[in-house]
Amino acid sequence: MKKRTTLTALSAVLVAGAALAGCGQSATTGGTPESSGGDAGAKGGKIIIATQSPLSGAQSNFGDSLKTGVEFALNKKKEAFKALGFELQLSPQDDQADPKQGVANAELLLSNPDVLGVVGHLNTGVSIPASVKYEEASLVMVTPSNTGVKLTEEGKKVVNRICARDDSQGPKAASYAKNTLGVKKAFLIHDKTAYGQGLAEEVKKQFEKDGVEVLGYEGITQGEKDFSAVLNQAVAANPDMIYLGAIYSDGGILVKQAREKGFKGVIMGGDGLDASDMYKLAGDKVEGVYFTSTAGDVRTTEDGKKWADSYEKEMGKKPELYSVYSYDSANVILEAIEKLIKENGGKKPTREQVAEAVRKTKDFQGQFTKVTFDEKGDNQFADVYIYQYGKDKTNFMGKIE
Repeated sequence: MKKRTTLTALSAVLVAGAALAGCGQSATTGGTPESSGGDAGAKGGKIIIATQSPLSGAQSNFGDSLKTGVEFALNKKKEAFKALGFELQLSPQDDQADPKQGVANAELLLSNPDVLGVVGHLNTGVSIPASVKYEEASLVMVTPSNTGVKLTEEGKKVVNRICARDDSQGPKAASYAKNTLGVKKAFLIHDKTAYGQGLAEEVKKQFEKDGVEVLGYEGITQGEKDFSAVLNQAVAANPDMIYLGAIYSDGGILVKQAREKGFKGVIMGGDGLDASDMYKLAGDKVEGVYFTSTAGDVRTTEDGKKWADSYEKEMGKKPELYSVYSYDSANVILEAIEKLIKENGGKKPTREQVAEAVRKTKDFQGQFTKVTFDEKGDNQFADVYIYQYGKDKTNFMGKIE
């Protein structure tokens, strides 16, 4: 997922500085990654885990769920780290879904030796340039949400993800549309981003492979309020399905306007459409819309229900799309650090040690997903799931086989 704004390099640094000083305040850290002066090899001090996600703007619903999931994980690990002599802290950074801001934030995080891991970014288009900085400083990142194929194809040792890639989500979405929903003709709309266009391209390739007729493949500009031009084309083509490679902030408007123009066929998108704000943007027009996701529903088990109830009680909000995957991503990093502290005789590990240990993660059982990273940093246990919007909530329909 990627959203560009027009920031100059200087303003990006200034905004990032403001973010570090006071943006994204949390009960855990106050939002400021201040160094304790405790370098690697020291006994005791601070250990900071950062998050990078949009905490303001159109994608803040997603960004907050990422940050809050990590905060919940850290809250549960504080006492264990305290027993080891370390104060565990969270540094939530607002990358504004903007690549320049993400890089600026990354540079500031790198200057603090207490920062030993990053959960994020939310958007693939932000992670790719920021990961260059992380690689230079051996600062590990684990993303719960980046599906863009390119991210883990660049050979970086610090880049990992626990979710499935577009080249898994896209084909499975297309196959489900054809085999389960009976789609024979489709019109694809994407938002021209690394996420939206990348996912739509994978769907398109699978449709063409399976003999589903692609009647159109058109891009939109993010943030517009009237999508009549592209939707008029789509409705006139009379497809069985309109596929949306877009984020909910645009997707909700597209769904509403498509239905108002009389389209009665199937509407499907990817995990970018999974947000409670879809009801605010599309109203009752969202009912019946399908979306695939690389994150499953944690409430499908009794243990998962207890986790979700505990999350809501402690964090004051219901878990959203990336809450549990962010929780699991944080715990992958925390388990590696905790193990290294014990192996180091109680001393703080280096960033290089943490990055190496995280990449070696094998058969880690998170709250929802199991994690084993391959040599690229992709999770061998990643799956794709299907949901459908109901009258007032989304309905989990299971894993796509």
